[in-house]
Amino acid sequence: MNATRGKLDNAELLIEEALVGGEWLRGDAAPIIVDDPYSLDVIGEVPSLSQSQVQWAVDAAAEALPGWAARTATERGRILNRWHDLIAANREDLARIITRENGKTIREARAEIDNGAGYIKYYADHADTALGEIIPSPLPGKRFSVDYEPVGVCAAITPWNFPFAMLARKLGPALAAGCSVVAKPADLTPFSALAIARLALEAGVPKGVLSIVTGNAQQVGEVLTGSPVVRKLSFTGSTGVGAMLAAACAPTVKRMSLELGGNAPLLVFDDADLDIAMETVMIAKFRNAGQTCIAANRIYVQRGILGRFLAALKAKVEALRPGDGFEDDTDIGPLIDERAVAKVDRHLQDALQRGGELLAGGGTANSRLAQPALVAGVARDALLTREETFGPLAGIIAFDTLEEGLALANDTPFGLCAYVCAQDAATIAHASRGLQTGMVGVNNAAISLPSTPFGGIKMSGMGREGSLHGLMEYLNLKYVAQGGL
Repeated sequence: MNATRGKLDNAELLIEEALVGGEWLRGDAAPIIVDDPYSLDVIGEVPSLSQSQVQWAVDAAAEALPGWAARTATERGRILNRWHDLIAANREDLARIITRENGKTIREARAEIDNGAGYIKYYADHADTALGEIIPSPLPGKRFSVDYEPVGVCAAITPWNFPFAMLARKLGPALAAGCSVVAKPADLTPFSALAIARLALEAGVPKGVLSIVTGNAQQVGEVLTGSPVVRKLSFTGSTGVGAMLAAACAPTVKRMSLELGGNAPLLVFDDADLDIAMETVMIAKFRNAGQTCIAANRIYVQRGILGRFLAALKAKVEALRPGDGFEDDTDIGPLIDERAVAKVDRHLQDALQRGGELLAGGGTANSRLAQPALVAGVARDALLTREETFGPLAGIIAFDTLEEGLALANDTPFGLCAYVCAQDAATIAHASRGLQTGMVGVNNAAISLPSTPFGGIKMSGMGREGSLHGLMEYLNLKYVAQGGL
């Protein structure tokens, strides 16, 4: 790792090998090179595993499953608690790894470590809360019950935008439930996953219960989706890839959790508290440089507050400082790659060509550092209303009535998250009920917590992560009807 940027106190946490069946190994094919999105320096490389090596990870998970599932939930929780403590002890190094491979600011990286560690802690403490059920019998001499059992071997495929938290959100409930896991991190950001896997082994997670495989996504995916041994797949990423994975899992009828595309609307009503609305918008739109699945992709503002809103947001956007994530005064780090920068620029140019007015920002400072931008008067059919921008571009669209705002917000095949800024209780209630999404943030954009259910509807996926609902995603229900009592 670069001697002056992001130097680790524990150099052993930067791992250039995959974890398969408790063993660290390299692949036979050309490795995957990982670079720093800001400096463009090479950070390191990880193996491109063969399909036989990925199959080895699946076989190891199957072999380790019975022993792990047989442990008491309390014992599994104790191991997860040790894992959490190790993550907390290595917080700064883990945050530095995230900033190096992802580009986000070190402040955001630390917050991601805290959030991800929170999922491990939550499920460590709730591993023994799935108690089963006793069903009152209407028949004499009969007893009816429901037992909860681990799903089995699970596969997890995670994205690059939150390389630590997205994996922790899957591993926490899976391991607490007694499942074993083969995880595939994004090629762009594999080092976070490998680092926390090392800490998992140190905490006492048995060999084979957790493997981290790196390599060609299609080849790895073919093994994980095609294997009858793998009984569940959890994926966070694009809707297109999620649909392909669902089709590939269909022949073996796997359980699935899919957290897919967002295109989140944000509605600002006339009675909104302007300060609260600014805080909500800045987090919902510009956190992680806009590279979040729940980013406010479409911002609808009621006309009565439009002028004041635009003036306040213009000042906020102009004050944002893009730069090196390791610098204390940086507000926004680089985008993940050149394709991401090109997409933001394409959405910006489209909005301007359709009559939008650039009020602040725009352009790039270097190949991956996009300048935050604010565009007013965006056409209702602009590209940024139909595609996830995944970047620091805020497009503002005016509306008149509550019903019109809801119609605009719901005019999408996606349904992950939506935001409402208002003070009137009736407006908040009507908007929250009327929005066709799995989650709604009201005067609040910090909605992802370990104790709350995260997930969407429609083409934004299925299943939930976080809360006890997330634990149930990794448990099968077994109904037992006992007679002759």
